[in-house]
Amino acid sequence: MVMQRTLLTFLDDLYEDLELWYPRLRLEEARYTLRLAALELKTYKGKHGYPAKADLLIGDSRSVDFCGLLIPGGFMPDKLRREAKVLSLTREFFEQGKLVAFICHGGWITISAKILDGKRATGSLGIKDDLENADAIWVNEPVVVDGNLISSRTPVDLPAFGKAMVDFLKRS
Repeated sequence: MVMQRTLLTFLDDLYEDLELWYPRLRLEEARYTLRLAALELKTYKGKHGYPAKADLLIGDSRSVDFCGLLIPGGFMPDKLRREAKVLSLTREFFEQGKLVAFICHGGWITISAKILDGKRATGSLGIKDDLENADAIWVNEPVVVDGNLISSRTPVDLPAFGKAMVDFLKRS
C-alpha cells in the first residue's frame, strides 16, 4: 500500500535533535507522518540527548511506501552514508521525483548517494567543500529548492526548511 502522507527519515545516535523534531512536528501539523528508520529497532539519542525510537528497519524500508525523505544532520549522516541501503533509498526517492530534504550535515548522505551533480544545494558551512566536490552548486541561503531537493543550513533555518517541505508536499 502506498502511503501518500508518510515520509521516511534515517535515524542513528548523535542525530541533530532539532533537525529531526522540528520538521516532524511541522509535518504533523500539515497532517503528514514520519517513520524513523534505523539499523536496529531501539531508542537512539540525539546530540543533545533527546531520545527517538526507530519504528522501521532501514533494510525493510521501501521508497514506494513514502512520499518523501527527510535527512537530519548531526553526526548520524556520517555513519549511515556507509550503508548501501541508505544510499540506494536516497537515490530511489530522488529518481522517483519524491521529496529529498536534508539539513546541515544531512547532505553527506546525498553526496554519497551521488545525486547532487549540477544541483543547487546548501548545508552546514562545514560541508560546503564536500557539496562542491560532489559537483553541487553551493548556495548560502536559509533554504534552497532545486526540483525535488530541498536543503537548509542549520537549525536557525528550520522555519524556512519546514515551510519549503510542506509547500513541496502540498504540490505533489
